[in-house]
Amino acid sequence: MKPIFDFLIKLCILSVVLWAVILLGLAPGSVDLHAVFFAWAMVVANALGGYLLFEYAFDRESSVFTKVVFGGLAARLLLLMILVAVVMALKLVAVYDFVLSFFAFYCIYVIVEILGYQKKNKQKKNVA
Repeated sequence: MKPIFDFLIKLCILSVVLWAVILLGLAPGSVDLHAVFFAWAMVVANALGGYLLFEYAFDRESSVFTKVVFGGLAARLLLLMILVAVVMALKLVAVYDFVLSFFAFYCIYVIVEILGYQKKNKQKKNVA
């Protein structure tokens, strides 16, 4: 199975499981679902963007790989910080629920992103 397809499947499964826990595990009205959804969407887009940059740079030379992956990481983090600041400054959603869910989603999805990197590296070693 192609690593990108495998990564997307894992991302979808994780998202379904997390949303099931959120919707079924929390008392109705105890959390602002718009804030949680907004945080989830930002983090999923970030993880997907990071993995796509990794896929793009994977077979390139070392200097290009480093520039794309670490430059992309810096750009993605800067964009996330700006978006979080805008959401908090304009109070588009419940700030407490947004920040808490953003932090939780980010920690979970960055692990999935790293596992995707490792799987891609392992597949390359197995072929070689």
